Amino acid sequence: MDSAPSAWIAPAPLLLASTSPTRRLLLAGAALPVETQSPGVDERAVEAEAAGLPPPDLARRLAAAKCAAVAARHPDRVVVGADQVLDLDGEVFHKPADAAAARAQLARLSGRTHALHAAVAIGAGGVVAESFVETARLTLRPLDAAAIAAYVELAGERCVTASVGAYQLEGLGIHLFSDIAGDHSTILGLPLLPLLARLRARGCLSL
Repeated sequence: MDSAPSAWIAPAPLLLASTSPTRRLLLAGAALPVETQSPGVDERAVEAEAAGLPPPDLARRLAAAKCAAVAARHPDRVVVGADQVLDLDGEVFHKPADAAAARAQLARLSGRTHALHAAVAIGAGGVVAESFVETARLTLRPLDAAAIAAYVELAGERCVTASVGAYQLEGLGIHLFSDIAGDHSTILGLPLLPLLARLRARGCLSL
């Protein structure tokens, strides 16, 4: 059986410091062999230590913490850590705890534009070597309580509690929006174009 095509030329697969299936699929779709490992980072503790930082810098701090944790365990591997922060006029949102919290969060976002800051940190030699942040801006159309309730019921609690915005743009969540400005992979939490450029500069890619 022929092996899958790969643009990766580093000696070991890319190590993703995340268990996010979406991020893993984005990398695999770009023909990169990838292994995943949970970083075991207390995100709320990192956020507390970073109190006062602007949301893009918070995203970068979280991504770096995840990358550093896994890179320290695997100094011989190229490691990628990523995190995403939802920013509504400077207020950071987290994943809703349940369907009721998702409805309340969507009501806050309704008719307004929010930012998704997607940060990536690259580890090499056991440390974080570099990091960057990309931002997308998304506008929800005005939604009344009935529309929000219908969406949450159709999407299901498992879906609406799986992301910081209570939506998954690649699915039913697309119905919520009136305007989107930003790269699709940034919205999904892993800005591929700048990541690939940095991996290419490190000699990890054949393309």
